Amino acid sequence: MTADLSQLEFDQQHLWHPYTNVAKPGPTFVVKESEGVHITLDDGTRLIDAMSSWWCMMHGHRNPAITQAIHDQLDTLPHVMFGGLTHDPAIDLGRKLLEITPESLSRIFYCDSGSVSVEVAMKMAVQYQHAIGQPGRKEFATIRSGYHGDTWKAMSVCDPDTGMHHLFQGALSVQHFVSRPPIRIHEDWVDDPAQNGLGELRAVLEANADRIAAFILEPVVQGTGGMYFYHPEYLNQARALCDELGI
Repeated sequence: MTADLSQLEFDQQHLWHPYTNVAKPGPTFVVKESEGVHITLDDGTRLIDAMSSWWCMMHGHRNPAITQAIHDQLDTLPHVMFGGLTHDPAIDLGRKLLEITPESLSRIFYCDSGSVSVEVAMKMAVQYQHAIGQPGRKEFATIRSGYHGDTWKAMSVCDPDTGMHHLFQGALSVQHFVSRPPIRIHEDWVDDPAQNGLGELRAVLEANADRIAAFILEPVVQGTGGMYFYHPEYLNQARALCDELGI
C-alpha cells in the first residue's frame, strides 16, 4: 500500500524527476525548508542553493518583500486567465519592462518558462514570414553548442550532437547549424568573414533564404555551451545580415 511508504520511498517509486533515468534514478534528497541562499534537508543538513533552484530564486528563498507581495496578491486576485482580460499587476510589470528595454521593443508577451518563450518566438517568426507573403520560410538557423530549452521545437535548435537531446534525432525538425563564432568577446575582432564566422553564416543563410524564417542564438553568452561569450561585432553583423536577407 502506498500509504505505508515513507515520503522518500513514495517519491522514489512514483515521482519522476527531470533529467532522471526512471529505471535507474539517482539519489534524491528531501528539502524541508529554505531561506536566503540556503536549503535545509529533512536530516538538518544545510546546503547553499548554488544554482538558485534553476535560476528562479535569484533574490533568495523566502525573500521578505516577494513573500509579502505573494500574500497580498492571494488576498485579492490569485489567478485569472489573460485571454480577453487584464489586471493591474500585468500592466504595472509591462510598464517597468519597457522602462529598461530599448525603444524598439514595445510589445510584451508573457510566458511561464524560458522554453515556452523560445517556442513563442519561433512561432512568431513563422507567422511574421507568412504575413509578409513568405509562407515557405518555416525553418531556422542557429549556432552549434547552443541550448534553447527542452520543449519540442526548442529542442530542434539545440546542438544536435553534443546536446542532451540527441536521442530525438529523426523526430525533431531538421534545422540549419553553423559553427560557433571563433572570436570571443575578449579577443580582437578580425574583419575577415573567413576568420570571424560570418562567411559560413552568410553562406548558409543565402543558400536557404527562401526557407529560413529566423536565426536564433543565445544573447551575449552561451550558457550550457560552456559560458562562451560572443563578440559584440559578430552579433551586430549577424543582425545586419539577417536584415539584408529578410530573416
